Amino acid sequence: MCAAILKTPAMTDIAICPADQIVPDTGVCALVDGQPVAVFRVGTDQFFAIDNIDPKNGANVLSRGLVGNLGDRIVVASPLYKHHFDLRTGECLENADWSVRAHKVRIEQGQVLVTLG
Repeated sequence: MCAAILKTPAMTDIAICPADQIVPDTGVCALVDGQPVAVFRVGTDQFFAIDNIDPKNGANVLSRGLVGNLGDRIVVASPLYKHHFDLRTGECLENADWSVRAHKVRIEQGQVLVTLG
């Protein structure tokens, strides 16, 4: 599906994979500049990226979490501890100390591009 892409110092946007290869309401993991990043497609046209590492135990699993919403917040629930992470900001709703970084995502010519935040 999506391959690991390494960032070179001169690049800012990293091509992850074609947008249509990410199934709606799921996530994939990509290695960006040595950092594991979870990229999510919500519905058909919203894309988000956050760190893939669950801060409670360091496992690279957030891309495998369940996507949904809590009120007006679009979130992913960690598959291990069910903590919710806001996909726009990376904030952990149960414990702000476990928040992760959010990254910029855009679609260009059908490709998902990520810039580390």
